[in-house]
Amino acid sequence: RQLRAQAAALPPGLDARILAALGRGDVPEAETGLMIFFAALIRDLAVEAERRVTDPGEPVEARATAGRRFLEAIWRYYNLVDFAVTQRDARAATTVRLAFDEAEGHVKDPAAPAPERLREPLRRIAQALAGLIEASSPATRRES
Repeated sequence: RQLRAQAAALPPGLDARILAALGRGDVPEAETGLMIFFAALIRDLAVEAERRVTDPGEPVEARATAGRRFLEAIWRYYNLVDFAVTQRDARAATTVRLAFDEAEGHVKDPAAPAPERLREPLRRIAQALAGLIEASSPATRRES
């Protein structure tokens, strides 16, 4: 359901390709499709997190709490695909991990949260995953 709900933000036909790969028993292709799906979810979470933590209408504490929650969700999803991402694009995997660590440091200390400093690491996460999605999508691979 989530795959279909996110269809507009995913490469066209991703859901059909994943189902077809599963039906054929093509594990590498199914894994790639699922990696793309989770990378898109994480990318969208990073974009939404950036919007929320930089909202000047919210108190710093609320933005820091939102930042921590978004980072928890980002990390939970990313852990599901870290191995696949690393296999396909070690640079993107490293970028995501380093940006995540940096972002976490900006909201970890409840005595001095700095949610506004999350903007750049969240952008790096979103950009790295957008590039991974583009490079891993079947249409892009065929054209290469």
